[in-house]
Amino acid sequence: MKRFTFIGMLFLAILITSCSGNDGFDGQDGLDSIQGQVFEVENVDFNYDATGNFYSTRLTYSDFTSFEVLESDAVLLYVLDEEIELTDGLADNWTLVPVSYFLDGGTIQYTYAHNFVDMDLYINGNFDMSAIDTFYTDDLVFRVVILPSSFASSKIDTSDINAVLARLGVEEDDIIKASL
Repeated sequence: MKRFTFIGMLFLAILITSCSGNDGFDGQDGLDSIQGQVFEVENVDFNYDATGNFYSTRLTYSDFTSFEVLESDAVLLYVLDEEIELTDGLADNWTLVPVSYFLDGGTIQYTYAHNFVDMDLYINGNFDMSAIDTFYTDDLVFRVVILPSSFASSKIDTSDINAVLARLGVEEDDIIKASL
């Protein structure tokens, strides 16, 4: 019985010590080496497709950044809704796409599809969109955030662009800004 107890205690000691130590991650939640890319594109205009009754445009990553986008990366798209006046100046109000707007004629929705080369942006609606106000189709500003797959699996509120930028360690001055 003593031999059984000794072997059991030895096994337990080995098990406990083998389970201690670090988890292999360095930095905050193991994300300190994450490389992401953020770029902003101004003057984005959509083209109307009468056959499908939708608007679309395409953004090709290499036109704005040399950052290599992988098939496993996540791509987030934000649209600039408005500038909000604060006591110490203006602040941009960014909304994560997809986003819907309710107009007098019906509802429109901005959506997108992406791959590792480019992204297609769409405006779909539930009414005849041929005469939609150019406020919704011309001179728009978008931010594209490319996240490595390891980041995409972390728990973060991606609807809050400021939280995403903070997690990536990206400051406003670091964002690549381009115009079409």
